[in-house]
Amino acid sequence: MVDMAFGTIWEGIARELPDAVALREPDGDTSYAEFDRRAARLAAALRAHGVTAGSTVACYLYNGAAYLETVFAAFKLGAVPVNVNYRYRGAELTELLLDADAAALVYAGPLADAVRHASAEVPTLRLLVAVGAAPGAGGVPAMAYQEVQATYPPLPHEPRPGTDRLFMYTGGTTGRPKGVIWQQGDLLRTLTFATYRAMDQPAPQSPGEAVETAVRIHGTGQPRISLPVVPLMHGTGLFNTFGTLLTAGEVVFAGGTSLDPRRVWRAVARHRVNNMLIAGNAIARPLVDALVAAERAGEPHDLSSLRTIISSGTTFTDDLKAALHRRAALTIYDGLAASEGGPFAFAVTAAEGDLPSRFRPAPETLVVNAAGVPLAPGSREAGVLAFGGSLPLGYHKDPQRTAATYRTVNGVRHVIVGDYVSYDADGAVTFLGRGSGVINTGGEKVYPAEVEQALLTHPAVADVAVIGEPDDTWGERVAAVLTVHPGVPEPSTADLLEWVRPRLAGYKLPRRVVLVPELPRTPTGKLEVSRVRELLSAR
Repeated sequence: MVDMAFGTIWEGIARELPDAVALREPDGDTSYAEFDRRAARLAAALRAHGVTAGSTVACYLYNGAAYLETVFAAFKLGAVPVNVNYRYRGAELTELLLDADAAALVYAGPLADAVRHASAEVPTLRLLVAVGAAPGAGGVPAMAYQEVQATYPPLPHEPRPGTDRLFMYTGGTTGRPKGVIWQQGDLLRTLTFATYRAMDQPAPQSPGEAVETAVRIHGTGQPRISLPVVPLMHGTGLFNTFGTLLTAGEVVFAGGTSLDPRRVWRAVARHRVNNMLIAGNAIARPLVDALVAAERAGEPHDLSSLRTIISSGTTFTDDLKAALHRRAALTIYDGLAASEGGPFAFAVTAAEGDLPSRFRPAPETLVVNAAGVPLAPGSREAGVLAFGGSLPLGYHKDPQRTAATYRTVNGVRHVIVGDYVSYDADGAVTFLGRGSGVINTGGEKVYPAEVEQALLTHPAVADVAVIGEPDDTWGERVAAVLTVHPGVPEPSTADLLEWVRPRLAGYKLPRRVVLVPELPRTPTGKLEVSRVRELLSAR
């Protein structure tokens, strides 16, 4: 582990480069000095309400400066920032906050309804902070974000160790969210290549060296300017944004609470963005569609500054990569990775001629069989990816799953999340799928059992199976096959969706519902998934 903490490095950059731009939003820019001050004021408020080292601070926010300031504030205290999916409804939010023992929650004003539910159910909460709105009434102390900024003096700098932590919540096999525990030093080591070596800089060995490196990069006049289109609540967006801030770069936010491709491309041109963070087809397809539409209208977008696109966690198909390569001189880094660790493999293309994409394992990656034995290239046996680089400690409150996911191979601790691949003779891997049956739709994980349980609460539904179907845009989409009770009128798809909508985030809702007389199950009641897929294909 590298004994460095992100907050300590950012404080040093703010001290050495106070006027450099750290964050750009549609309504204004934030310098590194102001980024530091705003985070320090929030840290003071958190400390005044009992948030200390080891406490968890939940970020229930859209992309924007407040998200990164909240993370920075937690780092200043040695507290643990916790990502929260802003699509979660009240019960889903409550479940995550209970699991995290959240001491504070910083949230976007439009999400207040879900927060009211959670504030009444989570006994560990000590402070609620509303961004962009007045806080609602409730039993937990609450403040508006701007009130915090106007009330509390900045907390003085306090150097922190690399053992300080961060939670990156992902889903479990039961559908319940699980917090992956990262020590900051381990995470920083994981980001070394993308952060420093990609910019021809040596990896720093101390906070002082890290600050010196950032100042040196800034002095070249060619900083990394990153636009995270993917939400910061996902590792791809947050961790790569950390890398930009470690090098005194600029983080650009296009604005809004949902993807607006035209706004994204205008931000790229206006701020000369050279690095874009996305999540596969779910983001790339609308971005490419907007490029095509603008060209047909005779008003093409300016992509001349764009040099790299980083994608991870979901399908990114070659047709969209080709469309982007044709329009800009850029390199696309498409990664197989997980919140639990990685990257396992990369497909790197610098031009349309590099297609089709081929994933190459990272130096720390093995392909192993079910017994944990490493496979050689050209093996006819499907294997799973195992990454042995810098890794998290495991899952919060789940030692059994930690032991199952983090295993020793050849004397080295590896993470194995169940990504099945074929190991081709040329050393590349071909992704076959996730063995757990989890549905990955646009980078969001959907667990069939959770959707099935929600549908089964409908009075007409007798039995149900939920699986993922291939989808060109989202990688997979949620599909449900169900039966109804005898003598009960068949509900329409619209009726079923309205029934489960209050119980599930929007991305978990089935995109297709098929009613059948009987679900294919074995005599022991086990679902025959292959036959369910046949039923869907037939209809």
